[in-house]
Amino acid sequence: MIPHDYNPALDHARRLADTFLQELHLRRVTPEALPPAPMPPDDVGLDRTFALLASEVAPYLSASPGPRYLGFVTGGVTPEALAADWLASAWDQNLSSRIGSIAADLEDRTVAAYAGIFGLEPVMHGQFVSGATMANLVGMATARQWAYRVHGELPTVFAGSAHSSILKAMAITGIGRNRHVSIATLPGRTCVDTAALRVALAQHRGPAIVVASAGEVNTGDFDDLRGLADICAAAGAWLHVDGAFGLFAAFDDDLRSLVAGVERADSVTVDLHKWLNVPYDNALAFTRRPDLQKEVFAASSAYLGDDPDPLHYTPENSRRFRALPAWAVLAVRGRAGIGRWVAANCRQARALARGLEGLGLDVLNEVPLNIVAFALRGAGTAARDAFLQRLNGTGEVFMTPTHLHGRPAIRAAFSNWATADEDVPRILAAVARSISGDFAG
Repeated sequence: MIPHDYNPALDHARRLADTFLQELHLRRVTPEALPPAPMPPDDVGLDRTFALLASEVAPYLSASPGPRYLGFVTGGVTPEALAADWLASAWDQNLSSRIGSIAADLEDRTVAAYAGIFGLEPVMHGQFVSGATMANLVGMATARQWAYRVHGELPTVFAGSAHSSILKAMAITGIGRNRHVSIATLPGRTCVDTAALRVALAQHRGPAIVVASAGEVNTGDFDDLRGLADICAAAGAWLHVDGAFGLFAAFDDDLRSLVAGVERADSVTVDLHKWLNVPYDNALAFTRRPDLQKEVFAASSAYLGDDPDPLHYTPENSRRFRALPAWAVLAVRGRAGIGRWVAANCRQARALARGLEGLGLDVLNEVPLNIVAFALRGAGTAARDAFLQRLNGTGEVFMTPTHLHGRPAIRAAFSNWATADEDVPRILAAVARSISGDFAG
């Protein structure tokens, strides 16, 4: 006799999920209006609960897993990743410990497989975390511990275009936001000027962390990882590579040279719920010094296991089986299959850039990867915002605002496995309809 029957609830979930997923390419990318969310009802039963979700929640969700959501850097979910994630919930393994389950060993093997594709050395110790923000925190916390051990003082962080999560990590770890030194970037780009970095480190006294961007969030630009590794080696600095989405260039042979030098990093961040298209939340944090990592994150208690249990290496003690969807995508698609959608997204970004220029808009970056930043000629922030409201209001596409090279701009990031080349003309048509006569170029 089955003690509990899960089938009715799972059937409801399957029908609701299937409806949502089948309509992704048809529905508005963002809803026209958002009513207040329903309060949780009290003891209304299974059928009425899921009916409420279907009528009062599902219609007002964004189509962020769909092909024309170009905000932030947002992946979707492949069928095998979704199925494996459902299994991760059903199997409900707690990845805090290695005792009594194969889950931690599967996680280790998944980490090793991705590390090999990214070009990281076997000495790099990887752990699953919730996202790039947490992975950057792990890297910065480990680097701070290195600074204490080697120099006996807090480090200073040098970066050209650091992501906001680096500053957040500096605050959380006690390094402090005020110890961030912004280094000049190359003209018209967002990658660090290596000559300026070399001078800054030569003038600095004390421990230093250099943060490199492998896919800067505004433009997709890459720092010269080999050059920065040489500079860090000469200066005795810690090199942290934030490759949240850009590290996936390693999956495409034509782009792989962009990540050359990452193997020399001391810590590395990569976000899997972006370009790998697994469900939220999922990322990897790698460090060369798991001994220092454990000094920061070890959880000491009589009832807990010891090294090498995963709970000793990240902020989380208990966490879900995040490796399973990442394992499934690599198993089903392989490196080549993942590389095909990475290459396609980059091709689509370049096509969008050409189309935007044809509409009289200014593309502000060279589009080295998957991100297009563009601006309306002569438009200030208010005009940019009005345009973006019209564009997102079409329901055809979603983009986000930014500032780049002193101009209010809009950015579009292609990172969904389901985006097709034919989506680009549809996006451009929405852009064309949203341009007012004053800014038609």
